[in-house]
Amino acid sequence: MKIEFAAAVPEDARLVARIVNEGAPIDGLERAITDGAAAARFKGRAGQCFEGFAERAGHLVRVAIAGAGKADDADRAINCEKAGAALAGKYLRSGEAAIAVDLSGFTAAEATSILLGLRLRSWRYDVYRTKLKDDQKATLEKAVIVNAADGTEAAWAEASAVATGVEFARELVTEPANIIYPESYVERCQKQFKGTGAELVVLDEKEMAKLGMGALLGVGQGSIRESRILAIKWMGGKKGDAPVAFVGKGVTFDTGGISLKPGPGMEDMKWDMGGSAAVVGAMLALVTRKAPVNVVGVVGLVENMPDGNAQRPGDVVTTMSGQTVEVLNTDAEGRLVLSDALTWTQREFKPAKIVDLATLTGAIIIALGHENGGCYSNNDELAESLLTAGKQTGDKLWRMPLSAAYDKLLNSPIADMKNIGPRYAGSVTAAQFLQRFIENDTPWAHLDIAGMAWSEKPGQTWDKGATGYGVRLLERFIRDTVES
Repeated sequence: MKIEFAAAVPEDARLVARIVNEGAPIDGLERAITDGAAAARFKGRAGQCFEGFAERAGHLVRVAIAGAGKADDADRAINCEKAGAALAGKYLRSGEAAIAVDLSGFTAAEATSILLGLRLRSWRYDVYRTKLKDDQKATLEKAVIVNAADGTEAAWAEASAVATGVEFARELVTEPANIIYPESYVERCQKQFKGTGAELVVLDEKEMAKLGMGALLGVGQGSIRESRILAIKWMGGKKGDAPVAFVGKGVTFDTGGISLKPGPGMEDMKWDMGGSAAVVGAMLALVTRKAPVNVVGVVGLVENMPDGNAQRPGDVVTTMSGQTVEVLNTDAEGRLVLSDALTWTQREFKPAKIVDLATLTGAIIIALGHENGGCYSNNDELAESLLTAGKQTGDKLWRMPLSAAYDKLLNSPIADMKNIGPRYAGSVTAAQFLQRFIENDTPWAHLDIAGMAWSEKPGQTWDKGATGYGVRLLERFIRDTVES
């Protein structure tokens, strides 16, 4: 959606909206609108929306009122997003091409949150839908913002970069696996980042084999699609400062390999690269707004398929770190991809801290449902910073445990470790596995986002499907801890 700022509502506007706080009087609107809102029990609660009609300048105008909740609510930013998102959700397929939004009385920060909700909720990906009826097609293309507080346009310029990152992450996750696979994923990113000033580094299978990445390459050896590692470097900070590293799992399709998944629902495994999409989206947001920081995003890209050359249960692989892994289940592949990606990231970029993201385990969904991502960390300060960023953006996290008692569950009788533990604590043992590849006590956090990257129902700022979870979390984390 295109966002424009204007001095007044356009004379030809056919859809106008007012954002109001809960309990605040609704001034300046026709009595039919205000009385109608009262009759409909409109209170201004966050995300609540009312529509009426009025005659203005000789033509009929649709008038909407959206609630932003109480002005002193602790979740003020989130509630303002809900107000903007409510308008997008209601009018995206309304037949209207533009909406004029009056932001009188809202601060620049509040207004920016409203606009972020409006834009993110209006995102759709109808590339492959050729038979939509007219009333199913998205029509709302533009929002004209009036009475915005001083500083709103400047604040929105930065926030729109974040929206761009979320939208790109959603695009990558939404695309089917015959369109987005390791090579085409890299090409899509090269096109998206062209001219931004970011440096992209790509490793092919020969280069990875030379580096000893037996774990990552083992996952992809059953596919005709070659594996890749993609690094996105943005050195916008002080020269010589160690970067922050984000590392993402990019399994562009996961059949489970020889440990084949059940057929029903396997189509969902196109989004098993949701962690990588969050990393790429966050990097795009930071690069687009020219963040004054040093950050590198690394994604390991593979397709996990069963064929005559596929990795077998019981195989032993040697990782880039030199550690060996007995692969008991080929469907526990994400941790194998991340193990080599983490090692290469540390040795190539020597980061000050590392955050990895992955749709890693079904166990985290059993533990936390679709309300929070799981956060594991060897550093309390890093974990707390991520949890705080999650609360601010709505990409919520919950701290989970790590300990030697869990770690020993991964010991193998014939290798340094096995790639799965027992049935219980599955998400914990997956995190313990990854911790074995963190060198020199580097501050590290692992975010298991299996329950968050895709949604079966519309949410606060997304429709059913790809959520873009993680992009805003990482961007806010950088803004709060590195830029501040």
